[in-house]
Formats: sequence, C-alpha cells, structure tokens
Amino acid sequence: MAAVVVLAAVLGTLLVTLGPDRSGSSDVRTLAVAAGATVTTAAPPAATTAPTSTGAKRSTTTTTSGTATAPTTPTTSTSSPVDPGTLPQTDEKPTASGAQFDANVNALWQAIARDDPSLARPFFFPLSAYLQVKDISNPAGDYQSRLIANYEQDIHTLHTQLGDAASRAQLTGMSVPNDQAQWITPGTEYNKGSYWRVYGSTLNYTVDGQSRSFPVTSLISWRGQWYVVHLGQVR
Repeated sequence: MAAVVVLAAVLGTLLVTLGPDRSGSSDVRTLAVAAGATVTTAAPPAATTAPTSTGAKRSTTTTTSGTATAPTTPTTSTSSPVDPGTLPQTDEKPTASGAQFDANVNALWQAIARDDPSLARPFFFPLSAYLQVKDISNPAGDYQSRLIANYEQDIHTLHTQLGDAASRAQLTGMSVPNDQAQWITPGTEYNKGSYWRVYGSTLNYTVDGQSRSFPVTSLISWRGQWYVVHLGQVR
C-alpha cells in the first residue's frame, strides 16, 4: 500500500514539512500527524500542461440562419416594332428629312449598289397601309404581283446602270419637291383612303467626284412619312 502510516507519540504532535520538490516544482506538501491518528497521503495529481500557442490564427466560421434566396435575373422587354400600316392614316404632310427618312433613303441606295432589293423594302409603301387605301378586289395580290415585282425589277435595272462604278458610287441624298405634293382624296385612282403624293424626286450620288442621279417616280405618304410606290415608270 502506497500510504505511509505514522504512529503518534505521546509527547504531542509531530509536524513534518517537506521542502520544495527537487524537480523544480514550487508545490509544498504538508503532513499533519495527530496522536493516535492514521494519515494517508496520496501521490500528487499529475501536472496539467497548459495549451501552447503556435501563433497561428484560428479560422472563424460564420453561420447565417435563414433561407437562402437565389439571385434573380432581370428580364428584358423584346416587344416588336408596330407596323405603321396597321394604324390609321393622318393628314400630316411629310418632309424629306429626319432619321427615318434618311435611313430609308440609305436602304434604297444600298439595295441598288448591292443589287439586293430586299434591303429597300422598308422604304416601300407598307402592304397593311395599301389594304386601307385601295378600293379594288384584291389589293394584296396587286401589291405583290405588280408593285413589289416592279420595284424589285427597277432596283436591278438601276444596279445595271451603275455597272462597275457601283463600288465607287457615293450617295449624297434624295431631293423631293415637297412644294408640289398633293393631297389625294378617296374616289381618285381607285382609292378609299387619302394620302399625300409627289412626283419627280431624285436619288442623288457621285462617281469619282461627278454628280449623278436616278429618278424616283412617285412617293406617297402614310402618317407623315414618305414611301416609294413607283421607283421607275408607273405600270
């Protein structure tokens, strides 16, 4: 048994003090012995080693409670432009200027220079407007088989006239005799609607610094904008 038994003497109480541990510990162990008592001493508890700091930073994790919300993707409106021919006519007199007019003139020029009539369709009078204007049995058929067919043929013809100068020709604009425009009323030329009409416009360009032009036979209006209806001869 690891315990130390000490018999008390009659003379009194013996106090035994143990000096410092030679291992360097500063602990002092005291054994008190009383007469007739038996004292048991246990081995000192094992020393506890304090955690050693390594100097490294602890990582910290932050937890956020709640329900995560997925990011939302903004939506973009992709509405199609309104066909002006589906809207009612107005009596606004067009002018040969403005962003739309300039874009249409340039489209016609590109169609002639490249020999591609499809490029010039925006400058031609809209079918939907033609249906509102003409008082004939089959306006859609007349529009496609006569007006559009002639328009495309005229563009091919003008491209042929440019010949090898097509790559060097430069558009300078379109001249429209606006002061000669007339307001056409229903009952004229098989019409049930009205529009402004002007004859004698020209598409102007230069080749190697020399001014030239193509005739544009007839323009008519829809809602304050000029459109081609006959590029070459009326037929």
